[in-house]
Amino acid sequence: MVTGDEVRAFALTLPRAYEAVVRDRPKFRVGQIVFAALSRDETVLGFGYPRDQRDALVAGEPEKFLMPEPSDLRYQWVRCRLAAIDAEEMRELVLDAWRMCVPKKVWNAYVETHPL
Repeated sequence: MVTGDEVRAFALTLPRAYEAVVRDRPKFRVGQIVFAALSRDETVLGFGYPRDQRDALVAGEPEKFLMPEPSDLRYQWVRCRLAAIDAEEMRELVLDAWRMCVPKKVWNAYVETHPL
């Protein structure tokens, strides 16, 4: 089981990432783009994910993944239950969401110092 504090600790290590609280919800951003967000009770993680792949992700593991709220369906977004994932999977999901938001040069510099 992953906690909100673990998500926060990892997300804030990523270059250009910062935390903002919007309507009592922690959101992790690069510039003005949100790449990850925690629910108010920090049990659900929302994260950037390709819109054309999310139906398959949710259908494949419905115990882990949830579709976005109806108001967020237009975004490249999906949600997961933190209790259903481990720390390694959380880091992978957050890293991939962050990668969608940063310029290629930032990603390439990160990969040079953090081999995958």
